[in-house]
Amino acid sequence: MAMQSPLQNDAAELIARRFRALSDPTRLRIVDLLRRRDEASVGEITEALGGSQQNVSKHLAALQAEGFVARRKQGTSSIYRIADSAVLELCDRLCDAMESQLADLGSLLSG
Repeated sequence: MAMQSPLQNDAAELIARRFRALSDPTRLRIVDLLRRRDEASVGEITEALGGSQQNVSKHLAALQAEGFVARRKQGTSSIYRIADSAVLELCDRLCDAMESQLADLGSLLSG
């Protein structure tokens, strides 16, 4: 189903909120890490990214609030996984675009 154009205020706000959830480098690194693994605990994510568990938990909560990740409990641990594959598609498209731009810049600088 295609979005109505021009976007209505409510739809634009929802879309902007989802982009804001991905606008932090730590959150993008979490999504990237979970893309490469099926699941990871908060401790595993903290260890892989560095930083504090409190900070990683805050970012995971923001991603979960937008439905990008899901959490399950395993004993005393929280285990996270990607819940919305659209976030992976979006990140892949953006990464591909960035690689093209960097290649173009590299050509300009070396040529």
